[in-house]
Amino acid sequence: MTDQPTLRDGDLVLRPWAPEDSDATRTLHDAEIARWFDFPGVVPPEQQHLDWIAQTGVEWTERRKATFLVEWRGRPAGSVDVRVSDPGVGVLSWAVYAPYRGRGLAWRAVRVLVEWAFEALDLERVEAHVNPENRASLRTALRAGLRREGLLRGNATLGGIRQDTVVLGRRREDAHPDTRDGFTAMLDSTLPTKRAIAQGMLRSPAGELLLCELAYKGEWDLPGGVVDRHESPAACVVREIREELDLVVRAGPLLAVNWLPALHGWTDATVFVFDLGTVDPSVVEGAHLQTREIRAVHWTSPGDWAGRVAPYNERLLSVLDGHTGGTLYLEGGSPVG
Repeated sequence: MTDQPTLRDGDLVLRPWAPEDSDATRTLHDAEIARWFDFPGVVPPEQQHLDWIAQTGVEWTERRKATFLVEWRGRPAGSVDVRVSDPGVGVLSWAVYAPYRGRGLAWRAVRVLVEWAFEALDLERVEAHVNPENRASLRTALRAGLRREGLLRGNATLGGIRQDTVVLGRRREDAHPDTRDGFTAMLDSTLPTKRAIAQGMLRSPAGELLLCELAYKGEWDLPGGVVDRHESPAACVVREIREELDLVVRAGPLLAVNWLPALHGWTDATVFVFDLGTVDPSVVEGAHLQTREIRAVHWTSPGDWAGRVAPYNERLLSVLDGHTGGTLYLEGGSPVG
């Protein structure tokens, strides 16, 4: 059975805990550590701290968990650990004592631990479970090369209150965080996502506009739908109309970009409205509707919209009716600026 090693990154050292570390570290615990680890008190009792140090040795011997004291320039600055939860998967945890925060020690220590764990423990994946209000730990995980993967709603308690948990992870085959691909992937995982919707205006020779009577909501709407991942809005509107109406159309000029604020439980969205040209009504009469989505289609004029389409869409259609210029930018169906 090999001894737990000492890991180094310049002036930063990760080494096994020893009983003689108790006196120097116990009183460095503070309210911040107690809060996020849900400890009953700020400073642990002496025997409890000694018992915990002894337990870290047992866990290493059994290869269940590797816990390291973090030293910076010869002084105890915190602790990091990785617990093997499933074969090939390690769960990370860390704490930095108050006098040493704000120096970048946490992410450096976690990164050293991760690189070692992939090789020494033969892990395929490491992950961290962080309270979304613990912004410092979120930054630590990201700078250590983990990617934000999702939110578990109400899966944990903290201080007796049900809390959410952010899951961040890194796989062995992921690009190293110091590379361009690794940094880009980490940053991309944190950026906000916004729904994109692509719709089209299809007209009859008489100038009537095609609207869909939807099966899942009362308001009529333009044909189209939500843009898939890695799909362009133009490709989306063509696909959606083919799938839901069995019609083949071509996405023409972009008429408007319409931002929709959060509404009815939906987050905000950006809607791309394309000109689909003019078709003979007989083409639409032969459409095969996807009945779980579309109840019926209707050729409409401006006088038909009130009470049948959502207010923001009524504004949108009114603005676009007869518009012959370039692409408009709208918010909630109304021009901006």
